[in-house]
Amino acid sequence: MPRILVIRLGALGDFVQSFGPFAAIRGNHPDACITLLTTAPFAELGRRAPWFDRVEIDARPDWWHPRRLWRARAQLRGFDLVYDLQTSSRSSRYFRLAGRPPWSGIAPGCSLPHANPARETMHTRERQRDQLAMAGIAEVPPPDLSWLVGAAFDVAAPFALLVPGAAPSRPRKRWPAERFGELASYLLARGLTPVVLGSAAEAPLAATIRRTCPAARDLAGATSIADIAGLARRATLAVGNDTGPMHLIAAAGCPCVVLFSADSDPALTAPRGPMGEWPTVLRVAELADLGVARVAAALPRGH
Repeated sequence: MPRILVIRLGALGDFVQSFGPFAAIRGNHPDACITLLTTAPFAELGRRAPWFDRVEIDARPDWWHPRRLWRARAQLRGFDLVYDLQTSSRSSRYFRLAGRPPWSGIAPGCSLPHANPARETMHTRERQRDQLAMAGIAEVPPPDLSWLVGAAFDVAAPFALLVPGAAPSRPRKRWPAERFGELASYLLARGLTPVVLGSAAEAPLAATIRRTCPAARDLAGATSIADIAGLARRATLAVGNDTGPMHLIAAAGCPCVVLFSADSDPALTAPRGPMGEWPTVLRVAELADLGVARVAAALPRGH
């Protein structure tokens, strides 16, 4: 049985963008034993997915620490083929630790290089598909996400998802929570229950929204990745910042409005739908300058 390693370390948005490539790799190697190398936050998701037989958590070796290097070497050795979908400087270093096996990625000297000089200007979705095409996988069909089912929250339809968070280290990627509160009131007046998603650390954002719109449902800190996908399948629409959960919501087929500041480029990183559809993107230099009326005008017709 061939042994194949797939490297995808994170973050959540990047991991979700790899669902299609994951499925394509499994489809092209139906009889292989496929191992996913990832980081701890995505290990359980990898175990639930139908594409992998095993999941390994990245040892993240310190290059000056012999014992940790030896552990990483043991993780990486013995594979007949490696698909490095992370294509970072760190994952490329693993090529040598792995013993230079057949390797799809950008590691110097690898046998299946993604040699497209335009790769850095490509959206993650197209870049990964181009990489797999150069490795011999011509088709990347939409992945079946029916396995991604979470808890059945008691949220009556119709409802809209609001995602006010983003990476704490990049505050410019956040539309002010007060504006989300105003948008929540707008949605409620049009018959949609606002449902706020986020991590436990983002609970203060949800509280700010509920001060303006007390009827909003606060699920900050209460949802798993699978839960978010389940809610997205039922939601009428979603509005959120450029952050991981919006990638998952879009991948589940929910119509999305995604808010971008100058801190990130939607041409490279925007969430995408199951068939590659682009969401509605609103991009301004500073999200603090984005008014509620403009966001409301960008909602799907009828809302």
